[in-house]
Amino acid sequence: MLAYTDTKIQHVVLHYVGNSFNEELMTLGNNLLEYSSEVEEDLLSYFLSSFQENEFYRFHHESHLNLNEVFAYAEAIFENPEHLIAHSKSIAKHLYEQGNHPKIKGGEFYVALIQNVLLEGEPVDAIGLFKSEVKDTFLDVKNNDGNFTINSLEGIHIKNLDKGAIIFNTEKEKGYTVSVIDNTNNGGDAKFWFDHFLHVKQREDAYYQTETVMNIAKDFITKELPKEFTADKADQAEMLNKSAVYFKEQEQFDLSEFANVVLQQPDIVDTFQDFTTSYQRERAVSIPESFDLNEAAVNKKKGVFKSVIKLDKNFSLYVHGDRSKIERGEDENGRKFYTLWYDEEK
Repeated sequence: MLAYTDTKIQHVVLHYVGNSFNEELMTLGNNLLEYSSEVEEDLLSYFLSSFQENEFYRFHHESHLNLNEVFAYAEAIFENPEHLIAHSKSIAKHLYEQGNHPKIKGGEFYVALIQNVLLEGEPVDAIGLFKSEVKDTFLDVKNNDGNFTINSLEGIHIKNLDKGAIIFNTEKEKGYTVSVIDNTNNGGDAKFWFDHFLHVKQREDAYYQTETVMNIAKDFITKELPKEFTADKADQAEMLNKSAVYFKEQEQFDLSEFANVVLQQPDIVDTFQDFTTSYQRERAVSIPESFDLNEAAVNKKKGVFKSVIKLDKNFSLYVHGDRSKIERGEDENGRKFYTLWYDEEK
């Protein structure tokens, strides 16, 4: 959880980072920004209000953590904050070097020292990296004793941060705890902020474990099950419903319990166990066989268990339980149909 009740911005350095692929310019700032207390409130809102409270990441590198450039510069800033300007320039140059795709937009790049962010109940100092890419047009209306004038101005909408990362000064040896957003994630820009610039991976906590195991369950039921067994859409819908109920009602996930409750048939259970092992190996993830479920992750991912049977372009059947009341068939002309039984029409 994140809270910002007593949070203050200590210093901010501002740079402009263009697109290196398109040979746009980079302008490095040489000073700490000066601003009023009112502007600080606006900056706090702009910088921090978009961040999710439950999903966290860590810096990583395939060879050694210290070779992750943003991690190394963040470590240097935490150790010597008086060198913020110099290190922020190095981070801006790294950002510029990674902007080697034509669709990546240039924009203002802020590097901020932030004090007293409440992270999971503990006050922590942090470094903020924030990038503005999209400009909005505003109308500037002035009233001079009843004589009105109106002009259009281009500026940054403080309700919409485009890209950001908050690096919390905790668990340095594991790659720090990092919160990341990218609200302009599309096309060739999709992996730029997370993978190329920051080079982060999701923190392996209960949120991550819950999200991952729900993905495993969904992928097995919708993709693997029909390949390995004679299972129609109604069978899949029933298992998706059971999965949704399991994750909603249980406080702890247990792999064997889930398989026996949801999948039931021994041969399907065995195949699911094998699929889970292969899934983790192929994606280089590791999920314990039992762990506490994270409610926020369950609420975020519950939509993946929608049990909808789509029939051509004409109908969709929403199946919420009781597999015995739906049956699939085919007539003598090869036309497929479903038979439904129900007690009352509402």
